[in-house]
Amino acid sequence: MAHSPTEPARKAIGLGFLPAEARHGFLIDVPKGSAAHEVICITEHRGHDLDSLGARTTARPQPEDPALRVVIDRTRWLALAPAFWDEANRRLRANGLPVAKFIKNPGKPVPVHPSLGKELCILCWATEDAAPDDIPNALHNWEALAPEERWWLYTMTVATTGQAMQKGIGWRKALRAALADNPFVKGEGLSPKARRELLGHTQLSLSL
Repeated sequence: MAHSPTEPARKAIGLGFLPAEARHGFLIDVPKGSAAHEVICITEHRGHDLDSLGARTTARPQPEDPALRVVIDRTRWLALAPAFWDEANRRLRANGLPVAKFIKNPGKPVPVHPSLGKELCILCWATEDAAPDDIPNALHNWEALAPEERWWLYTMTVATTGQAMQKGIGWRKALRAALADNPFVKGEGLSPKARRELLGHTQLSLSL
């Protein structure tokens, strides 16, 4: 009996980043150590800037770097990152891609699939100035959004207040109010699946 040819495995590094396919991606830069005041940086990359993304030693981005999207302290990062990683891994697994264990101190920058990077930025922007006690609430509200809604929020926010230091104004302020300050009530409104169906298909081919 002839065996059907198997599709070659898609090589992924970091959190769902596909070097052979990528035209866009994000990079999470976690400083060494455990000091609570140190900051995690998230940058967005395109084109030639993707070459060897995450495989090389990168200089820490400067505050004025146009690629810098997020600067968040370690305390807030550790409060939100494990839950984000769990959600990301569930989606990667559903798409037949390798999962990645969350590591507090990864040693080198972590490349991230662009869809997941956008969603992570939304979560970080909502909590970057929020009280730590509000982060679980922000996570609940973020989890209640369909991925397409998170992508839309990213597009709207990055167009006007997408630089890391543009905190507390415009869409960044609105994200905090909508996710961190807005009480989460389980069971209210449409489910993410129902809202995804209302939104219809996006231009993104990978349903991450």
